[in-house]
Amino acid sequence: MSTLEIKDLHVSIDTEQGTKEILKGVTLTINTGETHAIMGPNGSGKSTLASTIAGHPRYNVTSGSILLDGEDVLEMSVDERARAGLFLAMQYPVEVPGVTMTNFLRTAKTAIDGEAPSLRHWTKDVKAAMANLKIDADFANRNVNEGFSGGEKKRVEILQLELFKPRFAVLDETDSGLDVDALKVVSEGVNRASENHEMGTMLITHYTRILRYITPDFVHVFVDGRVAEQGGPELAEQLEEEGYDRFTVKA
Repeated sequence: MSTLEIKDLHVSIDTEQGTKEILKGVTLTINTGETHAIMGPNGSGKSTLASTIAGHPRYNVTSGSILLDGEDVLEMSVDERARAGLFLAMQYPVEVPGVTMTNFLRTAKTAIDGEAPSLRHWTKDVKAAMANLKIDADFANRNVNEGFSGGEKKRVEILQLELFKPRFAVLDETDSGLDVDALKVVSEGVNRASENHEMGTMLITHYTRILRYITPDFVHVFVDGRVAEQGGPELAEQLEEEGYDRFTVKA
């Protein structure tokens, strides 16, 4: 079992108006095999947490720590974090003109594992994963995300998740912009990845609809850069009925 520990994390960004603190002391522990849902209103710091774990240079950690099995994640470069087993599914996946899906996936897998996968087995794995996610085989020869719909981009994020086999996946609003069918397909992909290689999952979302397909072990409510409340799946159901008013008024 592996553990991702976030301890008293404070994060700020530089703006035209000066330094703004976004995370104000977040503490959270995720073990492999667990699914943690991070919920909360807009501007509460959910995506900031995801970007900080991944190593986005815009976010400045002023105090606190992120540890992966005791190793200091904040001392790692972005590529070192990926090789250590951290994965971020972006809220807005970027297009990569001039790089085909086939080349991107195999190059990334080689960089993560330190050696190129067997071409025969790799091709078989890619085709199977694409079929499971209902991604047309022709997409393998297209440039990464170029001209893809929002739903197609999100499926490609989960395709990477299944192929790269990280220890911990941070899914930043993967459900946004998905219709019902795409949401179900994407959720099934996340569940497969979790079951097949004991992955820990941090699922960031505003809504409970994805939690009908991906059942969280723990739910954490973010408000104003802090964890305002935490509990089990029943907390998500309570939020669906009551919203975030009682937290935002208190904040």
